[in-house]
Amino acid sequence: MSPDPVRLPFLEVSGAPYDIGHALGRFGARAVHEHLTATPAWRELMPRAGDERIPRMATAVRSQFPCYWAELHGLADGLGLPFDEVFLWNCRGDIRSMAPDGCTTVQFPGAPPGASHLIGHNEDGDPGFAGHCALARIASEAGTAFTAFVYPGSLPGHAFAVTAAGLVQTVNNVRALDGGAGVPRMILTRAVLDARDLDGALALLRSADRAGAFHLTLAQAGDDRLLSVEFTATRLSVRRIRTPGVHANHLIHADMDRVSQIVTGSSGQRQARGNKLIGQMRQAAGEPDALRVLWDADDPELPIHRTDPADPDVENTLATAIFGVTADKVEWSVYDVPRQPARFVMGGGLVPAAA
Repeated sequence: MSPDPVRLPFLEVSGAPYDIGHALGRFGARAVHEHLTATPAWRELMPRAGDERIPRMATAVRSQFPCYWAELHGLADGLGLPFDEVFLWNCRGDIRSMAPDGCTTVQFPGAPPGASHLIGHNEDGDPGFAGHCALARIASEAGTAFTAFVYPGSLPGHAFAVTAAGLVQTVNNVRALDGGAGVPRMILTRAVLDARDLDGALALLRSADRAGAFHLTLAQAGDDRLLSVEFTATRLSVRRIRTPGVHANHLIHADMDRVSQIVTGSSGQRQARGNKLIGQMRQAAGEPDALRVLWDADDPELPIHRTDPADPDVENTLATAIFGVTADKVEWSVYDVPRQPARFVMGGGLVPAAA
């Protein structure tokens, strides 16, 4: 019999930006020192500290987002690591296209229009972080309170989150090859969590001098839009989701088809399998079932829900989140073990209603 998994903890962090980062650093320090700094991803990234883009990216963050610059300094001090190493790690996807980040998101727009949206998200990351991540409610004195999935060594905002403004963000890694030297992608998704509304989030992403690439699913309580956003250093595409869909780890918008990118076997198969399952649901005209897609393991080598330590992308599913976005609130749950009751039932707030 296999041992019981280590359950996902819940944290509450508040204070000034530096304090937020410091607390998250102390939380993740053991996992970073005992695991992350020994991984191929870390070892392959650190020699790139001399990349000419890094000082320009640092200047962009320091000048445009001083609060997140302070969070990064607190994070480095809490981790007990040099700031330059921690900053580089938080730029990993901008500098190295094969950063070990994944994820799958399913999107079910409200039907009829105006009804609640359903979003489901698998958070896929380094298998060595299993049992070392957390769901954290973060209340910075300089921004909007939110609850997010957090990784050791990283700023919050690049996984999934819900804010006090009722904004939902889920993030998928994209391995685009047209990197720039602007604001790191993880800083931009952190900044989205301080946006007042969807229009503010889109304005931020459009106006930014971007360094890397991500896919975001965005929705907000009281707003009837469900949005799919793909961005790279040079391109940005916003698509309103009107029919059920899925997004893995590569660009799929028609107006991004000329962007050079890496599509791994896992990303391609998860996209195809997710599309097939959603097509079956639409044909059956039943209720949308995000968990049916996100917990699917039909392909033994390249499943949607990933648990193999030898995964070809070095990613496992660390949590699954389901969001119902209504006219007045976001009702959501987070699962850390498939086909078991939710670890956290969040109700319409930012702290668990039950666990």
